[in-house]
Amino acid sequence: MARIAPLEPPYPPEAQAAFDAIMPKGVEPLLLFRTLAVSPRVYQRFRAGSLLDRGPLSLREREIAIDRTCAVTGCAYEWGVHVAFFAARVGLTKEEIAALASPAVDALAWSPRERAIIALCDELNATTRISDATWDALRVAFAAEEILELIALAGFYRTVAYFANGLELAPEPYGAPLPR
Repeated sequence: MARIAPLEPPYPPEAQAAFDAIMPKGVEPLLLFRTLAVSPRVYQRFRAGSLLDRGPLSLREREIAIDRTCAVTGCAYEWGVHVAFFAARVGLTKEEIAALASPAVDALAWSPRERAIIALCDELNATTRISDATWDALRVAFAAEEILELIALAGFYRTVAYFANGLELAPEPYGAPLPR
């Protein structure tokens, strides 16, 4: 059971409008969103920093960054949502999904861009820094605005992990399990 009870329908009009703006038609608002919306101020600021728009990266690259960050932070809740909604859509194979949740991520033939994303997520999570070797790989593979987007994604989804793990949110019913 979550530590803070989420909003239940019928939702206040401003919460309903926010849910409608980000949720696919016919899909219930995520437990995370309903819980954060208990504080309209927190939810508004959370949404403002969420990077839910397209951005300069491919959807696959975004998902690799998000999935790896969720895995290294142990955020089973958000991992489950993202793998369920996006993994197939961006062409992540079962092996790649398993690798993103594993320390043995190098066992697969990732592209140089994808390797750099994974290294960035691992290093930021472990040290809040980017090594010179990873920085060099990023600069070869990505433009400055893409690197900033990757850092922002890793940081934002670490924040998501703080909320989901700290509030002990139960996985969404359709969520994919985080491999251990």
